[in-house]
Parts: sequence; C-alpha cells; structure tokens
Amino acid sequence: MTKPDLIVGFIGLGNVGGKLAGSLLRNGFTTWVRDLDREAAEPFIAQGAQFAESPAQMARECDVTITCLPSPAACAAVVEGEGGLLEGLSDGKIWAEMSTTDESEVARLAKLVEATGASAIECPVSGGCHRAATGNISIFAGCDRDVFDRMLPLLTTLGRRVLHTGPIGTASKLKVMTNYLATVNLISICEAMTTMQAAGLDLATTYEAITISSGTSFVAETEGQIILNGSRDISFTMDLVSKDIGLFQKIAEDNGVPLELSPAIVDIFKDGEARYGPRELSPNIIRRLEDATGQSVLADGFPAEMTDDEPEETGYEVVPRNRR
Repeated sequence: MTKPDLIVGFIGLGNVGGKLAGSLLRNGFTTWVRDLDREAAEPFIAQGAQFAESPAQMARECDVTITCLPSPAACAAVVEGEGGLLEGLSDGKIWAEMSTTDESEVARLAKLVEATGASAIECPVSGGCHRAATGNISIFAGCDRDVFDRMLPLLTTLGRRVLHTGPIGTASKLKVMTNYLATVNLISICEAMTTMQAAGLDLATTYEAITISSGTSFVAETEGQIILNGSRDISFTMDLVSKDIGLFQKIAEDNGVPLELSPAIVDIFKDGEARYGPRELSPNIIRRLEDATGQSVLADGFPAEMTDDEPEETGYEVVPRNRR
C-alpha cells in the first residue's frame, strides 16, 4: 500500500489517538475518524476527515482501520461488538491496534480479524504525546513480516523509529515493559527531587545535575520539568499507569519471575488512585511525598507542557543489531 491510494480510519481520538490522527491528515491521507464523543471528532471533520457512524462502516470504507483505546475491554467492544469491525472487514484489509493492551487479548482479537480474510498488526507507540503530535514518536510493530512491509509507509508517517518486534503479542509485551520502566523512573525522580529539596538544595540546580549526569532519563528530562512547573500535565492519568504496570506484573507472574520492585510500584499507584482519584494526572504521584513532608516540589522557569522542538522527519525501520 502506498500513501496516495491508502484510505485510513482512526477510532479513539484521545490524548494520543487524536495526535496520531492529526498526523494522517497533515500528511495527506484520506482519513475517516470515530470516537464515542462526536465532539472530539469535529476538529478532524473540519480538516476534511469523514466520520464513521460505526466501526463496521469504517472497516468497509477503509483499507486500514486503526484503534487507539484506553483499555482491552474498549478495544474488544469495537472489534467484536454489535456494529464492530468484524462486520466490515474483508480480504486485503488491515486492523492496526495502537492501544497499550494485554498480549493475549490482542492475539485473540487478531485471530477473529484474520478469520474475515483481513490482516492484523499491533503497533503501540512510545515517547510521549508531544512526539505523537509531530510524528516523531516510536512505534513497536508485532505482526507477520509481510503485513509489516505493507504497513511500513503508514507507520513511518505516524512515527520516526519503527521496530518490527516479531509476531502478534510481542509488541504489547515490550510496550508494557517500557511503560513499567518509565514508571520506575517517575517514582525515582519524585523521590530524588523531594529529598534534595528537604536537604536544602535548589530544585532548578537539582534538575540540571540530574540531566547532565548518569542519573538522567527520558522521564527525568520531560516529566521532571512538568512536575517542577506544577501543572503536572503529561496527558496521562494514574489509572492508565496502573493498567500498564499491572499488565507488566502479570507477564512476570505468568513466566515465574519473582520481581521485587514491580509489586511496590503497583502498590504506590494503587495508593495514589485511592488518595487522588483514578483520573488524576500521573506525575501527581509526587503528591504522596509532598503531603508526607509538607513540601511543594516546584521551581520557576519550567514549562507547563512538553512540546517537541525537533522537526518532523520521515520515519525509518529500526533493525536490531544482531540482524544488521
């Protein structure tokens, strides 16, 4: 499939999905959109997108239908529910799942999709909403190699670095692993900055010490700034973190790996949800420490939201070094 004749549908216009759908329109794809909240679709319709009255209609009209939804249950409803994708898919079409989901569930749905003659690919993204907005986000793709090759022109428009991870299920496992690592980094940066403030250190200086040292991380350099600003708005919520790290913990348990840090992180976010609500912004997990110490971990000079200052670039396939 090539861009000029490719018709793409996008279901789920939330924080990440809306930005990915925007990349389709910005790059000239004929685009259909759908969201349970019709108002969320209006900006895309104003830019020329068509609105699908049902997932089945979208599947009939589009070559590729993308889903980007908040939970495995939501995705299952879109795929196999009444008026779902299965009613509209047929030979030659592709379902692309861009949600962060459970690998066994995406594999189950993929089999149902393939029974219609269509193909399935899971392609979750990583790198933050600000990079989704510019098409510079990273994409993990789990599917047969021939499906990956068909999808690569689209994937390299939606993202910059695209990694074929293996068969269906592998991308979901890797995505929840990376979200687990990001959560560990978030907890550690909260603890580090709160401790340095309690010890009398200037927080802007502390931030610079972190980012120029071996202690830095992607989370420190992005969410660290949002925390110090006080907005705490990284367009991700505590319930979504709990879902992702819970999925990672399940992978470990299913494979007999006795993790020690992961259960503690799961408990920290369960407590955060209980205290502040499941839809509280995830960087506000630092409030547990602020409440306990009576401190406000804030500093002047930091942005309220992250923006990607790198120019949009055509993406490329990342090839593991043992296959180069």
